[in-house]
Amino acid sequence: MPYRIVLLLAALAGCCQPAVAQVRIGLMVSATGPTAAIGIPQKNTGALLATRIGETTIDYIQLEDGADTTRAVQNAKKLIAEDHVDAIIGPSTTPNALAILDIIAENKVPLLATVGTSSVVEPIDAKRRWVFKTTQNDDLIASALIEHMRRNRVRTVGFIGFNDAYGENWYKVFGALAEKSGMAIVANERYARNDSSVTAQALKLIAARPDAVLIAAVGGPAVLPQATLYDQGYKGRVYQTHAVATDDFIRLGREKVEGTILAAGSMLVIDDIADSDPIKQVAAGYMSAYEKRFGTRPATFGANTFDAGLLLQRAIPLALKAAKPGTAEFRVALRDALEQQQGVVGCQGVFNMSASNHNGMDERARVLVVVKDGRFRLLSP
Repeated sequence: MPYRIVLLLAALAGCCQPAVAQVRIGLMVSATGPTAAIGIPQKNTGALLATRIGETTIDYIQLEDGADTTRAVQNAKKLIAEDHVDAIIGPSTTPNALAILDIIAENKVPLLATVGTSSVVEPIDAKRRWVFKTTQNDDLIASALIEHMRRNRVRTVGFIGFNDAYGENWYKVFGALAEKSGMAIVANERYARNDSSVTAQALKLIAARPDAVLIAAVGGPAVLPQATLYDQGYKGRVYQTHAVATDDFIRLGREKVEGTILAAGSMLVIDDIADSDPIKQVAAGYMSAYEKRFGTRPATFGANTFDAGLLLQRAIPLALKAAKPGTAEFRVALRDALEQQQGVVGCQGVFNMSASNHNGMDERARVLVVVKDGRFRLLSP
C-alpha cells in the first residue's frame, strides 16, 4: 500500500476516535507563611487526587498564595480567566476564602473550600450557593466543647482569637452556644496572626478569673496565647479549635499545651479509633498513600483536600451527562451534582449535601481530643 495512503488512513482513524474529555481543577493553598502547617499537607495531597474517571482526565493547576488575601484574589482570577478551571479546591485560610467569594459567584465556578469557618457557606445566598466546605463547621466543633465544659462545671470562659474572620466567627458561634448553656464570656481579646506577643491580652484574661479559656486561632500562632497564659501562671483549663490539629502545635507548645482539649475529626487520633469505623478505613487509606509518597503522616488539613477530591469524583460523572467540561453549563451541572452527594464517606466525616446544607457533616465528623504526654489522644466523653 502506498505510503501516502497509509498516512491518510491513519489520520482518518485518529479522527474517528472519540475525544477524551478533560476536567480542569484549580488548587489554592497557603504552603508558605504563618499557616504553612495547613497548606503544605494540602499542597502535597494534590498529588494524590484522582487524575482519571473513566475516559475523562482531570488536570490540576496549583497556585500558592502565602496566606495573603491579595494573592488569593489574583490566583482565583488567573485560574478562572486563563486556566479555565471547572472548579477550585481551597484556599487554606478563612480570610482568603472570603476574599474570593465575589469572584467565584460572578464566574459561577464551584468552590470546595478547605477552611473551618462556617461563614463561607452560611447563610446560602447568591455568593455561597457556589461554595461547598469539607471541614467541620464551627458550630459542630463548638457544641462538642460546650458539652465538655458543661460536664466539667465550667461557668465562665475567657475568649481570645484572631482579629480576622476566623476569630470573629468563632466568637459569634461560641458566644451564642455558651449563652444558651448558661455560661458567661467574661473576657474577649484579639490578636493578629503574626503577633509576637500577647502578654497584655493574657493578663486581662487572667484578671477576669475565668474557669476556662477558649483560643480561636490556627496552627502555630495558636500556641502564643496558650504559652503566654502558662508563663503568667494561669491554672485553668484551656480549649482550642480544630484548627490546631497539627503536630506543629505540640512541637512548638511542648509542656505548655499539655492538657489542651479540642474537638476534631477522628483522623487526628486514628490509632485510638475502632477499625470498624468506616471513616477510619478511608482515612487510613489516605494516610498510607500520603506516607508512601512523602515519607510522613499528613496533618488532618490535607484530608480536607482529599475529601474535596472524593466529592468531585462522585459529582463529575453526573455533570458530564449534562454538558462538556470547560463550559458554563458544565460548571452549573457540577454545582448541582455536588448538592446531590449523599453518604460520601471521607477522611473527616460523612457528607450529606443538599441545597440548604453545603457542608453536610454531622456528629460523626468530630471526637473530643486531649493533648497527653506530647500526643493527641482520644478523650472519653
